[in-house]
Amino acid sequence: MPMPGQQKRLFNSLNATSPDALHQVVPANRTDFPCQVLFVPNALFLTLGLLSLLENIMVVVAITKNRNLHAPMYYFVCCLALSDLLVSVSNLLETVVVLLLERGLLAIQAPVVQRLNNVIDVLICGSMMSSISFLGAIAVDRYISIFYALRYRSIVTPCRAQGVLAGIWVSSALSGTLFISYYNHVAVLLCLIGFFLSMLGLMVVLYIHMFIRACQHARRITRLHKRYPVHQLSILRGAVTLTILLGIFFLCWAPFFLHLTLIVLCPKHPTCSCYFQNFNLFLILIICNSVIDPLIYAFRSQELRKTLKEVILCSW
Repeated sequence: MPMPGQQKRLFNSLNATSPDALHQVVPANRTDFPCQVLFVPNALFLTLGLLSLLENIMVVVAITKNRNLHAPMYYFVCCLALSDLLVSVSNLLETVVVLLLERGLLAIQAPVVQRLNNVIDVLICGSMMSSISFLGAIAVDRYISIFYALRYRSIVTPCRAQGVLAGIWVSSALSGTLFISYYNHVAVLLCLIGFFLSMLGLMVVLYIHMFIRACQHARRITRLHKRYPVHQLSILRGAVTLTILLGIFFLCWAPFFLHLTLIVLCPKHPTCSCYFQNFNLFLILIICNSVIDPLIYAFRSQELRKTLKEVILCSW
């Protein structure tokens, strides 16, 4: 638990290697092994957290306001925004508490700080799991809408969608609580790593399959109209979109889960110890994902952008 003057943040449960090596750093006499640690200022946490908070609030308000957006597809987008909003709120709360502790403006006893730490850790872990789960749910929803277009409304009914949403929220809350309570067990870390790999694999398979179908569809249109430049342009756009979707997901989440993997594989190795010290950077990348998600999954919708514009104009 960080106290004033320490650089570590409150979210330390998953930043532990083992009970024996909880605060291990690379020995100072290891001059042959330079350890580069990137300092992440609290101001960056505050800035990105506020930006993500604002973006995701706008998405939730726009979807709630427009009845045309009250469809299963937008239910998943709205819940993704809520999850990212919780990620932002929990990290903002954490940053504010750290700043108050460092400046001596918050005088509370260590047991109270520890309980607050546990609450924030559960909130962060649960919201991260729900965010990844909703990204997977959106991929499945899009897959069904493409490959089972005629049966989409009968497969993805509002009732089923709401059941999936409730299941994700409940399982994320329970899992977040269990993972933080038993974070020093290897089995828990393996479950977290397995969850990430399964979601990554699901998204890769589904989006690549959708991309292949889009290319086949573009070829058929090309043969009918003999417009080869249009065909090449559509494939290029599809490839760019696929790269953005999977690339951002991997870049934002992989460093954190690599951190967990190294905790299991090499908790005391100097190289791994250096990697552990950049934990704040991995959290920043996760918050960046919360900032980028609305741009990819929400603001590309013309209907949502139109509603958002109306909301902003009415507020003025």
